[in-house]
Amino acid sequence: MSWSMGFVLRRFARPAFVVAAAAVCVSSAVYAMRVSPMVVEMTTSGSGAVARIEVQNLNQGNLPFETRITRIDYDDKGNMTETPADGDFLVFPPQGLLPPGARQVIRLQWVGPADLPASRGYYLSVNELPVAMAPDAQPTGAQVQVVYHMKALVTVAPPKASPKVEVVSATPIMIAPKAPPAVPGAAPAAAPTPAAAAIPGVEVVVRNTGNRYAMMAGATWTIDGKGVDGKSLSMTINSDALSRDIGVGYLAPLGGLRTFQIATGTAFAPGSIKVRFSK
Repeated sequence: MSWSMGFVLRRFARPAFVVAAAAVCVSSAVYAMRVSPMVVEMTTSGSGAVARIEVQNLNQGNLPFETRITRIDYDDKGNMTETPADGDFLVFPPQGLLPPGARQVIRLQWVGPADLPASRGYYLSVNELPVAMAPDAQPTGAQVQVVYHMKALVTVAPPKASPKVEVVSATPIMIAPKAPPAVPGAAPAAAPTPAAAAIPGVEVVVRNTGNRYAMMAGATWTIDGKGVDGKSLSMTINSDALSRDIGVGYLAPLGGLRTFQIATGTAFAPGSIKVRFSK
């Protein structure tokens, strides 16, 4: 995962995100905590309405933390919005203090509507709390305090809900490489030249008309079509490659629309592309 100073850096190649915030720039740090699992699937009733997430203190000092829950929604370009939703769950304990190396199991129980018409997505955020500096401390230089926030993806679905994913369009594109995340204290990296480094790919627009979310990186994608030379072209993209491009590929229910860009390395001819999904 990547970390940065003072703002959330979301890297969609993983379903849980981490951010480090500091008073001044630092060049490196180890993660202060671990949260697992990073993806939790729940139901609105029955035994699946309860989940457990473990927090481990990897720091050499005490780890004070608190939890927050937000509901997540995406637009068709993958831009996410978060809305506070602590009232949808009972969380115990909602905060704690972990000694070095200690673990704490957080119990998460759904208390929202049992008759939910469609699934929802949430983040459980585990936030490290800043510790007050000792008043009698005699710092020899700038004092630095790094605090970490980690998010686990939590999905809740009614019993027997199912996704129904359809391909709206599939278009060949050239995908420019993304600049690597900035590292606090390091010199800015030179931006890659899109014209020189862009690689062939496919932009796929998908819609989910079912009443359950879909994790598009959990499927195997088969892309068929013709190459620019007119010859038949087919390739299979597995979950590992998909995760690098789209993360978990969360697709909301009830008409949720997302646009994904998949690197293929080989150019497809326009109008020839067909995309299929399988387990």
